[in-house]
Amino acid sequence: MRNPLSKKIVSVQPSGIRRFFDVANEMEDVISLGVGEPDFDTPWRIREEGIFSLEKGRTFYTSNAGLMELRTEICKYLERTIHVNYDPKKETLITVGGSEAIDLALRCMLDPGEEVLLPQPSYVSYLPCTIMADGVPVIVELKHENEFKLTVDDLKDKVTEKTKILVMPFPNNPTGSIMTKEDLEPIAKFVEEHDLFVISDEIYSELSYKGDHVSIASLPGMRERTIVINGFSKGFAMTGWRLGYCCGPQVILKQMIKLHQFAIMCAPTNSQYAAIEGLRHCGDQVIEMRKAYNQRRRFLMHEFKRMGLECFEPFGAFYVFPSIKEFNMTSEEFATRLLYEEKVAVVPGTAFGDCGEGFLRISYAYSLEDLKAALERLEHFIEKLRAEQNK
Repeated sequence: MRNPLSKKIVSVQPSGIRRFFDVANEMEDVISLGVGEPDFDTPWRIREEGIFSLEKGRTFYTSNAGLMELRTEICKYLERTIHVNYDPKKETLITVGGSEAIDLALRCMLDPGEEVLLPQPSYVSYLPCTIMADGVPVIVELKHENEFKLTVDDLKDKVTEKTKILVMPFPNNPTGSIMTKEDLEPIAKFVEEHDLFVISDEIYSELSYKGDHVSIASLPGMRERTIVINGFSKGFAMTGWRLGYCCGPQVILKQMIKLHQFAIMCAPTNSQYAAIEGLRHCGDQVIEMRKAYNQRRRFLMHEFKRMGLECFEPFGAFYVFPSIKEFNMTSEEFATRLLYEEKVAVVPGTAFGDCGEGFLRISYAYSLEDLKAALERLEHFIEKLRAEQNK
């Protein structure tokens, strides 16, 4: 029988996050600090509107680009938060999560062989989506000494005449790193000088703990070069609702809408009505969730310092990225032993790129009680490792 599979899809490796947690899910008494999902329920007003939309029979297709009412609210929201104006009719698309928007943007912007600059460690979807779009991923290693921020020096040796897109994954998953306006300005200048486009994944923009999030699209000359991707999963605690969006130049969005039309048709209708309610009335709940995450972040940083575990202070998302290099183990080995010996599940840094070696991703999208219990086990584990080293 002829091989039924594409060589391209077979070459793509499965997610390192899911592979690891398939093991953890089969164990008892495991405290998981690995999944990037809010532990808060979706705010009640959002849930209520979703239920109401079903009761009213709003179960039909929307337009391919999404409800105009939602697109309008998104554009108002982005004007308030990142200070960039978009046309809801021509420059806005509602997607099935932010991940669909990443896939659409890459497939609509790349011709075979064109290169995409992918800063790593970063979200696991960028690389396989680039490959599936027939692009060439070019890894840009973010450095611990720079707090995993992207710098022009990181880019200089990576750009070629084939480079077309720079992915900007900030606030960053898995490191929690953010980019300030001062950090972004030289990057924007570099992008213009090399005539590049930017896919700016801002799914964690609501979760910034050091001033307001700054989008590269807000800098001079960048709006027409940038696709801004965001969604409701993280900031509004709506992961299962599967709703994202993207905004950008009409020439790109027109093609993204066309591909979305053929592949998806439209995002879930009741999720769209629910999101309208969230944007209009749930800002206070988003702020309260951010305050709770920040409390947990500060707790983790305090505890890491107390137990002597090296970790730069992250100011975005809901992750910390501590170094475990002192133990002379790979990230995979450390995480595996921690899981089996102490029943604490974290993600090896290498799940987010080879340069994540020597680090772990720990999510603090969990209650303080769970975090305290997990850190007690983690401290016991590293004390045992230090004792082994001192024998």
